[in-house]
Amino acid sequence: MAIAHIGHAELQVSDLEASREFFTEALGLFVTEESDDSVYLRAWQDWDHHTLVLTRARESGLGHVAWRVQSAEDLKQHERELKALGVDVEWLEGSTGHGDSLRFGSPSAGVPVELYWEVERFQCVDPTLSSRLPSHPQRFTGKGIAPRRFDHTNFLVDDVRAEQEWFSDVLGIRHNYYVVGADETRLGSWLAKTNVSHEIAFMRNRNQDGNRLHHVAYFLDSPDQLVRAATLLVDGGYRLEWGPGSHGTSGAIFLYAFEPSGHRVEVWTGGFLLFAPDWEALRWDGSAAPLGLELWGSELPETYLTYGTPLVAAGARASLV
Repeated sequence: MAIAHIGHAELQVSDLEASREFFTEALGLFVTEESDDSVYLRAWQDWDHHTLVLTRARESGLGHVAWRVQSAEDLKQHERELKALGVDVEWLEGSTGHGDSLRFGSPSAGVPVELYWEVERFQCVDPTLSSRLPSHPQRFTGKGIAPRRFDHTNFLVDDVRAEQEWFSDVLGIRHNYYVVGADETRLGSWLAKTNVSHEIAFMRNRNQDGNRLHHVAYFLDSPDQLVRAATLLVDGGYRLEWGPGSHGTSGAIFLYAFEPSGHRVEVWTGGFLLFAPDWEALRWDGSAAPLGLELWGSELPETYLTYGTPLVAAGARASLV
């Protein structure tokens, strides 16, 4: 029984039209499919039907974060294990872009999770976007920020350690590194199933007033593309929160901004890769932690450790306007 990799995220958005414009024109994602109330998006080298879903809703929030498993049997095995642990699960028969899926919320923070096996591969039918390269599902256009691929999700939670241990112990997501405070309180944990530095992360909500989505992130190839991204976002009228800067923990260069419906979006580049089968999580304590979030010394915005968008309860549907 094994999860393979993070697949996509669903953002419920209060202004679908404005959010669609941000993600397509400013960020440079591509629309694979859409309806009056949903838009399915992907970066230029994402191989699947979509890596992001925008769903029209009265209030913005995270609909779910989805992971692909390694076989159809893994879905059934996860269902048995989750039920044995007392976790409520829901089966969805088919979804746009992939097959049947299992949905549930993590017991500690209520993170809405989806697991699936069958997937629809992206097929480029637009001759102006077709690539001559078999390694490229479509041609690189350079439109907008133009990230290469979907990278990760991050959450603000009241109890980082409890959430990390559940995702590691129950779902098998490897714990890569973590930060602790002076009193040994877990301030952050970063996890992945693949060899990237993280596919999901949990950071301590400084206000201790509930669990939220912190951000979704897309990957850029180089620092110069990230600096270009900052200029494009500001010139497009979007608000930057923080960056460019460098996370010492992952070794990545980052930039955070807000899209029109209030979700935080990160673009980043770099980050270390892990290959050891017996990796043990790296500890960042008081002596090194100041370099963890910002290696270059720029000031951490208060909003970074307090603001996020709500988590939609597992099984809940978008409340449409």
